[in-house]
Amino acid sequence: MKITFSSTSQTGARQSNQDLTGSLLGERSACFLVCDGVAGLPGGEKAARITCDTLLGQLDGDRPCSPQETRFAVEKTARTLRDAQQINPKLERMSTTLAALFIDRVRLLAWWAHAGDSRIYHFRRGYIEQVTRDHSLAQQMMDAGYENTGINSNLLYNALGAETERDASYSEVLELEDGDAFLVCTDGFWLNLKPEEMEQALRMVNSPDEWLALMQKAIDRSAKSDNLSAVAVWIGSPQETTLLQSLSDSARFLPPRD
Repeated sequence: MKITFSSTSQTGARQSNQDLTGSLLGERSACFLVCDGVAGLPGGEKAARITCDTLLGQLDGDRPCSPQETRFAVEKTARTLRDAQQINPKLERMSTTLAALFIDRVRLLAWWAHAGDSRIYHFRRGYIEQVTRDHSLAQQMMDAGYENTGINSNLLYNALGAETERDASYSEVLELEDGDAFLVCTDGFWLNLKPEEMEQALRMVNSPDEWLALMQKAIDRSAKSDNLSAVAVWIGSPQETTLLQSLSDSARFLPPRD
């Protein structure tokens, strides 16, 4: 099945961009990921780079992959990051989020792993589902039924390299359909867009490049403080299953009238 993708990484109001995107698209398997170095601690950018390079370096796009293999790869990546912390005491607390989408192109299967508040969204027939759950205090409070208004969404209880070591979260396996789409993104991206706006943008475009560009245009009109990074992945031809039903909800994506 045909796979097309596009990626973006932009610096917001911060002095540096500690986000990274990564991709591997082979004949038989693929991986698309984002990492976001945890702010406020030295070495976030290095942690993101180690994680991205180590994980992708273990994969071979010319052979099929399995959920067990990719889980081992994520676990080895976490150990590699721990080893790097020990080498340089100044970087002993460096850590990063991870959201990684894996695809077996032979069996038409997808699954994912994540740590922190970088997310993966799945779109089928034009409708969205957030398939990861943030490892954050705000998410914990919401899950427990408490009001989380005003809680800093960046307060994480899990990330690769975090002081308290926890496993990443792993998904079940999803059977792919022609027309599926995925968005793998950091918090700077999803915080500035409602899921309904992601849906609406998808219904207005003909390629992953156009989809990201349209969403970025909407983000650029809003307050953009954090870095924002994303990878858009299309399986087959989503544009044929996500026809624009109405222009009434698309005002945010269209140029303002004079």
